[in-house]
Amino acid sequence: MGTWSSMFNGLARSLSIKKVKNSGNGVVGRETAESMAKDAKKNDMILRSSGIVNVEGSKNFASVFTKKGQKGVNQDCCIVWEEFGCQPDMIFCGIFDGHGPWGHFVAKTVRESMPPSLLCNWQEALAQMVLDPDFDMEVEKKMNWFNIWKQSYLRACATIDQELEQHRRIDAYYSGTTALSIVKQGDKIIIANVGDSRAVLGTTSDDGDLEAVQLTIDFKPNLPQEAERIMQCNGRVFCLHDEPGVHRVWLPDEEVPGLAMSRAFGDYCIKDFGLISVPEVTQRNITSKDQFIVLATDGVWDVVSNQEAVQIISSSPNRGKAAKKLVDHAVREWKRKRRGIAMDDISAVCLFFHSLPE
Repeated sequence: MGTWSSMFNGLARSLSIKKVKNSGNGVVGRETAESMAKDAKKNDMILRSSGIVNVEGSKNFASVFTKKGQKGVNQDCCIVWEEFGCQPDMIFCGIFDGHGPWGHFVAKTVRESMPPSLLCNWQEALAQMVLDPDFDMEVEKKMNWFNIWKQSYLRACATIDQELEQHRRIDAYYSGTTALSIVKQGDKIIIANVGDSRAVLGTTSDDGDLEAVQLTIDFKPNLPQEAERIMQCNGRVFCLHDEPGVHRVWLPDEEVPGLAMSRAFGDYCIKDFGLISVPEVTQRNITSKDQFIVLATDGVWDVVSNQEAVQIISSSPNRGKAAKKLVDHAVREWKRKRRGIAMDDISAVCLFFHSLPE
């Protein structure tokens, strides 16, 4: 019940930024959410580069690091927003992996759009309930916390992809980005994934050992349900002769674009042939045994196992350098395991759940 009280209290604080106007198509606009983002940036609660986020009084501690690969400009980008939605117990983390000629622009555009769009949809869902003349606080007992967040994510992602297609200064026809993000609210966490980045939980087993729990699916084109959808839309899935095991998505009659993921924002050349930007949205309750979550692009997971990743993060003597330690390890593994292959961009966000003992 505490979660719902926190949600409504946070909503009241967020709405105090601007007067709510019932326009008929939503009571809280994107402007309000973007205003909140600007205020958070001024107060050092938003991080968009390598570094740390550790707001005084918060149990959350985030470590972020990104490294350019050998394919040109770094198309990975990240964001951490503490006190997301004006709530002290809420934090947003996201990681984005662009591809194609305009991939770095697409990734950054989605990074900037995702938090305010999600927040706008979430606020509207709550505000509509509060403004309902028949609203009764007892109804909260029957409310579905997860469903509100899931619907907010689905609407936000649909809006972002539509806006990106109409963007006047970015050509996303042959370019796109993945998007993996989480919202942690109290002891609950929502995970939304579009693409092949991955979220892994570091938790303590019943035996006292640290173990890795994968929280997301890598949406590759050869997954049965993904391949079926693509082929039903007349898209094709196959590997090139010089890339055995790397399945890609192709147009019906051309060997383009060759995407190595089955879900992404942008890439409008193949959106009619099975590629989608619909996120998989899941939830998890955080317990005292759960230590941290790591979000990383495929540049990490191509060469580092889940268990290796959580061991590396856990063994870091300095939490602030945990993400860098994981990325540096991945760089070494690229050189060792994939000699002669251009290294991908490599990025990670590590979110620790509990404060260190004094």
